[in-house]
Amino acid sequence: MHWQQKAMYLIGQPVGVSLMNGQGVSGVLCSIENGQVYIMEYLYQSQFATKHYAFHEIRDINAFPGCYPAGSMGPLY
Repeated sequence: MHWQQKAMYLIGQPVGVSLMNGQGVSGVLCSIENGQVYIMEYLYQSQFATKHYAFHEIRDINAFPGCYPAGSMGPLY
């Protein structure tokens, strides 16, 4: 599935974004509009910022997996 189709189902969820330049960012996927993806990213302390990335800058977007507590066999949701 192309990342743009996949991302539509991930709005409001924590995601990892792989950029074409080899870097990656993570945050909550806020919206997709006008050829831009808007991600709420953590900066530091209690500061967050909504950043936007053009479609041509993005290689892939993936949902964060569930956590696996120590000693468990499955994800913690």
